[in-house]
Parts: sequence; structure tokens; C-alpha cells
Amino acid sequence: MQTRFLIITGMSGAGKTQVVRTLEDLKYFCIDNLPAALIPKFVELCRQTSESNVALVVDVRGGQFFEKLLQVLEEIKASGQKYELLFLDADDATLVRRYKETRRRHPLGDSDTLLDNLSKERELLKPLLQKATYLINTTELVNTELKNKIVELFGTGDKKERMGIVVRSFGFKYGLPLDSDLVLDVRFLPNPFYVEELRNQTGNDQPVADFISRYSQTFEYLKMEAKMLDFLIPQYISEGKSQLVISVGCTGGQHRSVFVANKIFEYLSTQGYKVEVSHRELSNKK
Repeated sequence: MQTRFLIITGMSGAGKTQVVRTLEDLKYFCIDNLPAALIPKFVELCRQTSESNVALVVDVRGGQFFEKLLQVLEEIKASGQKYELLFLDADDATLVRRYKETRRRHPLGDSDTLLDNLSKERELLKPLLQKATYLINTTELVNTELKNKIVELFGTGDKKERMGIVVRSFGFKYGLPLDSDLVLDVRFLPNPFYVEELRNQTGNDQPVADFISRYSQTFEYLKMEAKMLDFLIPQYISEGKSQLVISVGCTGGQHRSVFVANKIFEYLSTQGYKVEVSHRELSNKK
């Protein structure tokens, strides 16, 4: 399988950093500001490895090295390596505003005004703009919209597979998991801890699962949670969220939360989501 080779360029301040972050979430191997002269050697290295998706950012920060990029692209093409060129642009007013907000210096230096530097940069980039496989103008785009465009162009699999979901059980007595996005409290369910023969078992054990399943509120709760997640998760995906952590808590994190976390994991798996389950307090006992 040939490496998918993506070269990212465009105006400084047009969103290349956000694009790289999104591509990294999509499992691309990304390098920022690689000198153009080194690209052919890097292409050859990629051919000898198992990297399937590679992205390079090459722009005017490369100084004199950048001027060789057109020649390098011809060399890559002659070698038989296919590449795609993504060009990011935005209007001058937007770029000026972004520079003012970040207080960063334009890579062409301080000797001219920002608008003069932007004009010079556009002139330098003209030949690349003409070669672009994809052109994205970010003038009117917020980060989420830009991320969605990159996922549509370069993502693999359906939307459900692009967001990782972690379902984790925990005990409230040991504190909330700090990275939680959603916290579900299942302390209202009947507690197997108070049944002597179940006390030293966990929600992974069938007798505990049978005990919790005996109560109608368990199934009512699971039905309502499924309905809530059916609504929420597509909203998170559309907003560009790359990972969702669902923490399910009971008092000690041994019985009820483990059982419910397992049930949520099973449900989301049947819906086609990329999901994993973990049990914090059970792991801590090892």
C-alpha cells in the first residue's frame, strides 16, 4: 500500500496548526516546517516504513529552503510518489486580526508592515496555489468547521469511528476522574455490597450482575441513558470532539458502576462506535 503523502502550505495564520492537530487525531504522521530539500529523502524513508498517512507542513518559514519546493515537487512526481497539496488561505483582514490576537511576528520579519509581508507572502505562494489539490479559505471558518472539513477530506471510516469513547467506572469515595466529559451517578441502584455473599465480588461477576438486573429501575435507567447518548454523541461528533470520556460512579466503584459501565460499553459497541471500557477502582486493586 502506497503512503498517502500530503503537503500542507498556505498563508501564515490561515490555520495550518489546527489542520496538523486534526490530522494527528486521524493518525497521520505529521512534520511541521521540514526544509524542502529534505523532502525527497523523507519520501524515500516513508517507502521503507509502514507509515500509511504522512503530512508535511512547508511554508515561508523555510526561508531559502522554501524556494526549492517547486523543484522538489517535480522530483517527487518523477520518482513515482503521488502527493496531494493542501493550500490554506484567508483574506488579509482576517490574517491581520489573527496576528493581532496572537501577537506573533510574521515569518518574513519586522522590517516591513504586516500588510506588506502578507503581500510578499502571497506572491511567493502563487505558484503553489496554482498546483493545489485542495484549497480551503478559512476566513469565515471557526476551528470546529475547519476540523470537520479536514476530517471529510482526509479521514477514514465513518464519523462514528473517528471519535474514541472511553467508558470508565469509578467510586465517588475516591474522587471524580479529572478527565470526565460526562459523569453518571448510579448510587440510586440497590447496592450488592450489603449482600454478604456478593460483597467481595464485582460488577464483572455474574451473581452481582444478576442481583442488579433483578430491579426494574436498572433497565429503565439503561434505556434512558441509551436515549440520551443517542442524542448527545452525534452532537459531540459534529462539533469535532475526538474523544469522549463517560465516567460511571457508585460509592466504592466495585459493583453498580462496573455493571452499568459494562452495559453502556456493550450498547455503544452495537451502535458502531469505537469504544473501550475500564474500571478504575478494580485496576487500583491489582
